[in-house]
Amino acid sequence: MKKQNIALLLSAAMMVTALSACGGPKSNGSGSDDANTSRADSNEIAVGIAQDLGDSLDPYQMTAAGTREILFNVYEGLYKPTSSGDFAPALAESYAVSEDGLQYTFTIRDGVQFHNGTAMDVDDVVYSFNTCAATTVDSSLAAALSNVVSVEATDEHTVTITLSAPNSDFLAYVASVYIVPDDYTDQATAPVGTGPFMYVSRSVQENIIFDKFDGYWGEAAKVDRVTFKIYEDSSAMMTALNGGAVDIVTHLTVSQTQNLSDQYTVLEGTMNLVQALYLNNAQAPFDDVRVRQALCYAIDKDAILELTADGHGAKLGSSVYPAFTKYFDDSLTDYYTYDPEKAKELLAEAGYANGFSMTITVPSNYTPHVDVAQVLVEQLGAVGITVQLQEVEWNTWLQDVYQGRNFQATVVGFDAATLTANALLQRWTSDSDVNMINFSNAEYDSLIAQANATTDDAARTELYLQAERVLTEQAANVYIQDLADMVVINKNLTGFQFYPLYVLDLSDIAYVN
Repeated sequence: MKKQNIALLLSAAMMVTALSACGGPKSNGSGSDDANTSRADSNEIAVGIAQDLGDSLDPYQMTAAGTREILFNVYEGLYKPTSSGDFAPALAESYAVSEDGLQYTFTIRDGVQFHNGTAMDVDDVVYSFNTCAATTVDSSLAAALSNVVSVEATDEHTVTITLSAPNSDFLAYVASVYIVPDDYTDQATAPVGTGPFMYVSRSVQENIIFDKFDGYWGEAAKVDRVTFKIYEDSSAMMTALNGGAVDIVTHLTVSQTQNLSDQYTVLEGTMNLVQALYLNNAQAPFDDVRVRQALCYAIDKDAILELTADGHGAKLGSSVYPAFTKYFDDSLTDYYTYDPEKAKELLAEAGYANGFSMTITVPSNYTPHVDVAQVLVEQLGAVGITVQLQEVEWNTWLQDVYQGRNFQATVVGFDAATLTANALLQRWTSDSDVNMINFSNAEYDSLIAQANATTDDAARTELYLQAERVLTEQAANVYIQDLADMVVINKNLTGFQFYPLYVLDLSDIAYVN
C-alpha cells in the first residue's frame, strides 16, 4: 500500500525546524515578567524539567520515565490512555475482539499524518508492532507482545492481531505500542510520531522544543510552542520559577511551592511512582533477608512524609501504587511497623550487632528523593547503620546504578509504562533485564509466570496480589510512598490534567482569555 508524501507539509516542517535551530530559545536563565508576557503574546509556554532526555528518543528504546513523560505528546498508539484511567480511540477508530479472545481487529483511522509529512497507513502499524516486539526495553510490554502470533493488514483500513492466548490487559499494551513510519530511521535522535506536538530541536542540557503539529488528526493543541527548559540543579529551578522564566513545573516538593509569587497556581496529585530505598540484593549485607527486613523496621514512613512533605503522599508497602485499584493491597502498607528494637534484633541475628556502613546513591536533580534519603540517613543511624549519602548527576545514576547495577542502595521512584500491574511487577523477575536490584525468588517468578499465562482476570489479579506479598515479605526493597505531585502552573494557564500514569499531557494547556 503505497505511502503518499505530502510535500507542502514536509517543507513547512523542515522550515520550522531550521528556523527553530537558528533562532529558538538558547537560554534557561531566570527570565522576567516581560518574558512571561512575551510567551503569552506568542502563544508559547516554557516547562521546567529536572533532567535532560539522556537516553534514546526511540519509543521502543526509552528507559527513563522522564523521557516517556514528555514524548507522550509526540507519539501515539492505536488507543491511548485517558486521565480517568480508560482507553480512547487514537490511530484506530475502533476495535473488535473475537469470541475466543484471540483476535483483535482494529479499524485504522483515515487521514492521519506523521510529523515528517507522510501519511500513516496499515503498513506502519504492522511495522511498529513487529519492531516493538523485537526491540522494546520494556520487559512487561515485551512479555505481552511475545503472546502475539501475527500482525496482519487484512485490507487498507484493517489490522488484525492474533494472540496465542487471551489477555484481558491487551488493550493497555496496544496503547503502549507507538506507531512510527516504516521507512524512517532517525527515531533515536529526531523522533517522528503522530501526536499533537512535533519535535523541533534539542540543545543538550539546555532545552527541548516542540511545536504544535498543524496536521494533527484530532483536536489541535492549544499553544503553538513548548520549550522544555532543563534545570538539573533544584536551586536553579526555583530561581527560574521566581523569575517567571517557566510557566509549568511538575514533581515539586511541598516546601518548594510555599514561597512562590502569586503569579502561580499550585495543584496537587500523586506522582504514580513507587518510591523506595532500592537495595542491591546481590551485594552483602543486602543478600540477607534479615538485613533487608531490619531496614524496613528501622524506618518511620509517617515521619518521612511529615518531614519531607508536611504529611502529603501515600504510604506504600510493595511495588504497586494506589491508582492500580484492584491490584493495590493496602494491608501491606504497614506490614513492617516502625520498630527500631526489632530492627536491631534482626541485625544481630544476621551477624551485624554493631551495625554496618552503607552508601545510598541518589540522583541529585530529584529533590523529593534527596530529601527522603537525608531522613533515611538519620533513621538508619538510630539502629547503628552508618549511611553515606552520595548525590550524583542523573546520567551518572542512569549508567552506574540503573544500567550497571553498581550500587548498594538508592532512593528513586519506578512508574508503570502501561496501565497494568505487570508493568510494575514484571521487572523484579530474576531474568528481567531491568531488575536492577538483582532480586531472585523462585516463588515470585512462578507467580508472575502464572499471572501472565492465565486467561481469567480474577485469577490473574489474585496471582499479582500474591506476588506483591512476596516482595513485601522478602523485603526486596524498603518501600516508602507514592509521592505527592505538586504542580506549579502560571495562573493565566488552564487545562492541566493528572493521569494514573507518569505522563505530562500538554495538549489541553491554554492561556485564559
